[in-house]
Amino acid sequence: MEKRGSDAVGGGQLVEAKKPRTGSELAATSGASGGALAMSGPARTSELLSPIMLLAGHTGQVLTSKFSPDGQHLLSGSHDKLVLMWEVFGECKNVLTFRGHQNAVLELHWSSDGEHAFTASADKTVALWDTATGGRVRQFKGHQGFVNTVCPARDGFVLASGSDDGSARLWDARVRTCARVLGHPFPVTAVSMAHDGDTVYTGCLDGLIRVYDVRRPGEPSMVLEGHQDIVTGLRVSPDADFLLSNAMDNTLRCWDVKPYASGDRCTKIFLGAQARAAAARRRRRPRRPPAPPARAARPPTPPPPPAPTPRPPAASRSTRTRSRCSSATGARAASRWRAARPTTSSTSGTRRRGGSRTSCPATTAR
Repeated sequence: MEKRGSDAVGGGQLVEAKKPRTGSELAATSGASGGALAMSGPARTSELLSPIMLLAGHTGQVLTSKFSPDGQHLLSGSHDKLVLMWEVFGECKNVLTFRGHQNAVLELHWSSDGEHAFTASADKTVALWDTATGGRVRQFKGHQGFVNTVCPARDGFVLASGSDDGSARLWDARVRTCARVLGHPFPVTAVSMAHDGDTVYTGCLDGLIRVYDVRRPGEPSMVLEGHQDIVTGLRVSPDADFLLSNAMDNTLRCWDVKPYASGDRCTKIFLGAQARAAAARRRRRPRRPPAPPARAARPPTPPPPPAPTPRPPAASRSTRTRSRCSSATGARAASRWRAARPTTSSTSGTRRRGGSRTSCPATTAR
């Protein structure tokens, strides 16, 4: 705290000295302003109590929500079978509860004047509600499966609905009976109507967008091809010249639906959702464990040693004896042959004379 001088406006007033803060804050003024509180910082552009408000009231998943045409209220549909109306200013209070569906509320829309609301439910019905009282005005029955989507025409009392039973139905909001049935080969996941109610756009599981002329029932007057997965949302532009579609292939496409348009009717493709989806998949993908270190290469296996040369079988004892006997016999026969062979030498050998045998002196001595 510090004390201002006597020349300051307001006399010797004690003023708390603080470091100025950035952003929105309350600044105390004195003197001519009489100590009034003034808001400093950037100007607020909404009437919300806080830049972010939490709307708490549903007990199940919130599946759909729409702002009113005047922007003062918000409707939300949930898996808890309820539709809640919220204020979008101040404390965002829950002002009305719509009760009557027996299953989850899958989609809802406001009427163009904001006095009614249309809801599609998994209980196979479409309902019309009074937004002033929260009461159900009319219930439309006829679908044999979950009603995935509903859309009213901006000008008139016609509305369209799409169901898992493979049909899109046209209803007159003034009566309970179905006006027309448009057959499809697959469940219908999205519908939209032209502002005058003469054209119906439907999306299916096959990724095709079919355009029907209500005045000429039967086959679709146009089929828009381009999406690679289920079409989940359709909306006609305010001038009714373009159609925006959303699909599970992570793309938004803008189509030129003017009757006299030529060439490719897909004028724009928005791929931002695809990039975000790819980034989300990368974040959710588990990290792979590091690869184990590579093993050292094994040395080559040496060739096996050569097989030993088999030795001939050893001779038996009887064979050795026969060999010796044969050798001795041969030696004796050779000595007898040498002894019996005639010799011409004068000093050795024997000599036959007149048929008699005479021994040499050398032979006799030997």
